[in-house]
Amino acid sequence: MAERLIVTDSELDELLKLVDPQLGPELGRPLAWSLLEGLNRLIPSDAMSFFDLDSTNETTTFDQSLPVEDGDDEGDRLFWSHYWESEPCCYPDRSGDLRSVTKISDFYSDTEWHNQAMYSDYFRPQGIEREIMLCLPGGPGKTIRLVFFRGPGPDFTERDRGLLALLRPHLYEAYRDGERRSRGVPRLTERQWQIMRLVAAGYSNAQIARRMFISEGTVRKHLENIFERLDVTNRLAAIDQAFPRRLA
Repeated sequence: MAERLIVTDSELDELLKLVDPQLGPELGRPLAWSLLEGLNRLIPSDAMSFFDLDSTNETTTFDQSLPVEDGDDEGDRLFWSHYWESEPCCYPDRSGDLRSVTKISDFYSDTEWHNQAMYSDYFRPQGIEREIMLCLPGGPGKTIRLVFFRGPGPDFTERDRGLLALLRPHLYEAYRDGERRSRGVPRLTERQWQIMRLVAAGYSNAQIARRMFISEGTVRKHLENIFERLDVTNRLAAIDQAFPRRLA
C-alpha cells in the first residue's frame, strides 16, 4: 500500500504560495526565481536546476540553477559522453515515463553508483551524491527537468517524492504559461475574441451563431481564421492559447 502523504501546516503554506497564479515568470525565464526558491525551501538541497534537455541533439536552450552557475563546456561534454549509459539520466528517454519522480537510488545502490562513469567524471567533481528528478514533456526527443542535488548525507525521502508529484501539474502549467507569455498575447480581432470567449464557455457553433446573429458557416470561418492565427488545429488548443490560465 502506498504511503499516505501528510502535509504540515508550514508545508501547506509553502505549497499555497507556490501554486499562486500571480507567481508568473520574469521576462526571458521559464519560471519565477521566487518559485524555484520556494521549491528549495520545501525540499532542501545543496543545488537545484530547471532546464530543458534535447537528447537527440545533445543540447539545452535554458537552465535556471540555484545557486546561479555559468555554463561549462567541458562539463557538458562529459555529461553527454556518459548520458546513455547512466540509467537515472536517460530513463525518461528510454522508458517514455515522464510522470514518475525518480532518484538515483531507484536505479543503483551507493556502491553501484560510485562505480558509474557518470558519477566519477561528472557528479563526484561537483560534490554530488544524491539526486531527485521531476520531468515534464517538452516535445519529440526533449524533456523539461527539475532536478535537486545533495552532497554526502541523507538521500531524498519518499515525502520529497510525494511533494514533487503533488506539485507536478502546477509546475507544468507554470512552465507552459511562461512559454505563452514569451510569445505574447494572441493578436485577434474584437469579433474573434467574442467568439473565443463563447468557445471557452462551452458553446457550440450553432449556439454561437444564434447568440451573435450570424450563420454557422460564418462561425466556422471565424474559427478557421482564429486557429490559423493561434497556430492550432482544435478548439481546446485555441482556448489554451487564448486563455492560458483557464485550463489550469
